[in-house]
Amino acid sequence: MSSSANVTLLAFLCYTAAVLGLAWLSHRTRAKRSFVSEYFLSSRSLGVIALALTFGATSASAGSFAGFPSLIYAHGWVLALWIASYMIFPLCGMGLLGKRLSHVAHKIEAITIPDVLHARFESPALALLSTILLALLLCVYLIPQFTLAALIMEQLLGSVPVYQEAAYALQRAVPMLASTGGNPEYILGLLVFAVLVVLYTTFGGFRAVVWTDILQGFVMLAGVLLMLVLALNQVGGLGRASAAMQAMQPPRLGTVSFASSTPAPSGGLRIATGTWFKAEGHLLRTGEPAIIQEGSTTSGAVKVTQITTEEEIARISTQPLPSLPAEAHIIELMPYARGDGARGVYMRAPGPSPTDANGFLPLGLAASFFAFWALSGTGQPGNMVRLMAFTGVGTLKRAIASLSVYFALIYFPLVIIFCCARVLAPGLDHTPDRIMPAMAYLLADGAGIPWLAGLLIAAPFAAAMSTVDSFILMITSSVVRDVYQRSIRPSASAHVLRSMSYVVTLAIGFVATLGALYPPQFLQYLIVFTGGGLAVAFLAPVTLGLYWPCFNKRGAIAAMVAGIGTYITLYIAGFLAFGGTLPVRPLGLDPLIWGFVASLLAAAIGTRFGRPNHTQVLETFFGAPTSGSPTGVDDSQAATGT
Repeated sequence: MSSSANVTLLAFLCYTAAVLGLAWLSHRTRAKRSFVSEYFLSSRSLGVIALALTFGATSASAGSFAGFPSLIYAHGWVLALWIASYMIFPLCGMGLLGKRLSHVAHKIEAITIPDVLHARFESPALALLSTILLALLLCVYLIPQFTLAALIMEQLLGSVPVYQEAAYALQRAVPMLASTGGNPEYILGLLVFAVLVVLYTTFGGFRAVVWTDILQGFVMLAGVLLMLVLALNQVGGLGRASAAMQAMQPPRLGTVSFASSTPAPSGGLRIATGTWFKAEGHLLRTGEPAIIQEGSTTSGAVKVTQITTEEEIARISTQPLPSLPAEAHIIELMPYARGDGARGVYMRAPGPSPTDANGFLPLGLAASFFAFWALSGTGQPGNMVRLMAFTGVGTLKRAIASLSVYFALIYFPLVIIFCCARVLAPGLDHTPDRIMPAMAYLLADGAGIPWLAGLLIAAPFAAAMSTVDSFILMITSSVVRDVYQRSIRPSASAHVLRSMSYVVTLAIGFVATLGALYPPQFLQYLIVFTGGGLAVAFLAPVTLGLYWPCFNKRGAIAAMVAGIGTYITLYIAGFLAFGGTLPVRPLGLDPLIWGFVASLLAAAIGTRFGRPNHTQVLETFFGAPTSGSPTGVDDSQAATGT
């Protein structure tokens, strides 16, 4: 085992020990307090740093450090427009809902968002619908988080002999894992991540999640800023990187097969992922391993990327290419739908795209994404739960300012880093979700500090953990509190609730792990889809419920159903029309915008034809009405309970 591999493994073990240590301390603290309030909301005791970093770390998921960089790498500077409104999202989310939601949740002793909806609208059906939507969408959201964490583990420890031996021993012990199509190092990384995150979430509860979020928040910030300095230094400055990107043409994606002149020996022949070679006059890089089985002379189709920019070809060709044990034969090379043969497309909107002739981000879509992040972040139930757990208004104000700065220090540098990656690490277009760990190793090696890769990769790993633990706990709280305790066994003791919480948490981790065994490509699209779905389902019902006294049960149900229904319909229509991940976008606007518009219209129509709210509910949420104030209450109906 090399010295750098030893240090990488040691760094990971220390990080794991710190996380488990925080879970143990949280467990000791929780043992002295009420289980439900402490386990799910940390007894509503979050201060400024805790609120800002747990809010930020949960929002900055693995998608921010793997999916988002993959899109920057694939499409260039236009991603700055795509993410721009994330800087104002804390102002929208925390400013709009924070004070009001915290006050109401404390007053009615709510633990979950379905708790708040049940109390506001006196509707078990609405609470159950919201729990089902929350659980389903968050389970889907967890799949890319688990997948990206496993990819990071594979990159971090894949060269450690002990890890490799354990991975192949696992494959031999459980042969069915080989049928998933994942390599053994990826599968072991997935299982290690799943066990780690489920263990400390189950054992420590919300307080452990918050404490680890604080640790992970600092790790993420340090990792990004360090990568920024190293990337700019190694590329020769932002000006040189921009000049190289201005001259760059998009690559071509295709497949080749490899053939040897003699049958492969025992153990077969293997050409690793990321291998540069020339075939039929083209410079290519493998996007997956090529394997010629023992006794065979040819491999199957292997994904490759062709470099088309003359300057890039000349630069890469100055280094000796490896001697391959087999000859490559091109099957196909596909030009980009937008940008093929054109220079400068990585420097301007709408950016190149391999499949869409309109490019990655047309102007109308860029405008809708400015609204998307503000609305999507504000409407996330995971963020709303954190707004039910802080100590006071002063805490909220300082956290808003701190978090806006925090996001600016993460997202703008990420755009710069992975535009530099376009120059420093070409040819990864078939596997862009691996660009974050690939850059970590490249920058660490370029700086002459190989062990530094462990610290840099800790940033996306921390992001995945901070999101996964929060969402697992939120699903658990909704299922245990809003389904089991409210509808099945209202008299359940704290011991029974604790046992149910542990069982549900383990089950969620198991389901997400199974989903990550078959990961989709471009995981950021799945993250965007589920994040938008949660927002259109919850933002209007929660916000209008907190601020509009006339808003009633029928309006809330109509808003939730119309919002998510419109959103999913546009995605299904896109799948049927285009056969991929792109939704239908009327007028060039994202489905979230249309879902939110449909939600508001349905809320108004449903409220118009629904029954008025009861006086007691409105007094609880809005205080006693003053003379002549509009409350939307029919007192005669309220008195009779109709």
